[in-house]
Amino acid sequence: MTRAPEAVQHYLDQFASVAPTLPGEDVPWLKRSRASAIRRFSDVGFPTPRNEAWKYTRVTPIEKRRFSQPTTAPSVSPDSVERFHLAATDCHRLIFVDGQYAESLSSPGELPDGVVIERLARAIERFPEELASLLDDSGSGNAGCFGALNAAFMQDGAFIHLGKDAVVVDPIHLMFLASGKQNDIVSHPRVVILAERGSHAAIVESYVSLDECVYFNNVRTDIRVGTSACIEHYKLQQESRKAFHVSDLRVHQSAGSAFHSHSISFGGALVRNDIGVALDAEDALCTLNGLFLADGRQHVDYHTRIDHLKPSCTSKEFYKGILSGRARGVFNGVVYVHPGADRTDAQQTNNNLLLSKDAEIDTKPQLEIHADDVKCSHGATVGQLDEDMLFYLRSRGINESAARGLLVYGFARDVVDRIEISAIRNRLADTLLSRLPVDVQVKEIVG
Repeated sequence: MTRAPEAVQHYLDQFASVAPTLPGEDVPWLKRSRASAIRRFSDVGFPTPRNEAWKYTRVTPIEKRRFSQPTTAPSVSPDSVERFHLAATDCHRLIFVDGQYAESLSSPGELPDGVVIERLARAIERFPEELASLLDDSGSGNAGCFGALNAAFMQDGAFIHLGKDAVVVDPIHLMFLASGKQNDIVSHPRVVILAERGSHAAIVESYVSLDECVYFNNVRTDIRVGTSACIEHYKLQQESRKAFHVSDLRVHQSAGSAFHSHSISFGGALVRNDIGVALDAEDALCTLNGLFLADGRQHVDYHTRIDHLKPSCTSKEFYKGILSGRARGVFNGVVYVHPGADRTDAQQTNNNLLLSKDAEIDTKPQLEIHADDVKCSHGATVGQLDEDMLFYLRSRGINESAARGLLVYGFARDVVDRIEISAIRNRLADTLLSRLPVDVQVKEIVG
């Protein structure tokens, strides 16, 4: 038998070592699913630029490092985590440190009837058959390299079940924290959200780190939004600049459902976010908002796909990127209107701001329409700061540095202000002021 390439063999050897210790080892369908996933990974290997979906993003830095499961249980103090909480907001909170559930730091709180918020490892024990249809994709055969790795190695994460007409008033906050106590560790978090008919919740996934450590997060989130249900999903990625982050968000929507996504990427050396939404029944509504900010040699890649499968559905997509230094951004967005999906209303926009001559963006908005009576639009812009606006601001006593900072800040706030949760808006506004080229005058103006 031909031995797999060294980078692939590393994970095959790891799986052979840790498989008996993974949750659900005694659950037949999950054991089969893991075995199928690791075989898929062995077959496909790591993607190369010859793969169209990875044309602009090379994963060589991930291949070269030998990321491994944590060898010790991490321990961090509550004080060190406090700054990552959503200030002045009550939350149902689950916290994971280096991929492992931290019970002492978590506070799920009291939940309404019909609502389950549970760490995934425990949920597999409690609801093995209920989770089979949500976790077992062994028969799909279409998961890529990183999806297969997650399916094989998933150790923990969150399971959220909203029963019929259940409403969770306070946000559900899932925090994934890198402690920095071990370098070159890998985590494969899995989040599963099942929202039944008429339910409603706001769910926040945040990925943060205590210091500038090297690690790899390989994330997958699956969301099913039932008839007339509404899910607001926030993903905040503010990790170490040395970190690697690959994520896959998959959403399936039923009739009259609403899904609102806000994805923010501010950290990481290499970040790849895949988002796929299937509007699979009439009158479903999907909103995708995103903002990515990169400098130095950071690389941020967003691939989105919205499938309009049934008539009378609406999707609105709005992404912005701000790049400086030698940073590189990628936006590839597909809106696919399937045959029979008449009366589709789809809008897609990607606007990008380059603040240096060495920054790059590859943007490719796409519409594929195979139905009649549709209203669809798409577009992308790449530019620099407006010189006329700079002149206008300077003519009113604002110095050049502050004028540039105000324009960049205003460009970003257009996305931030779409966020409903004030604690997230305020945190992102503060982060923008700390990351963007602004001076004291800007901070005084924006208050």
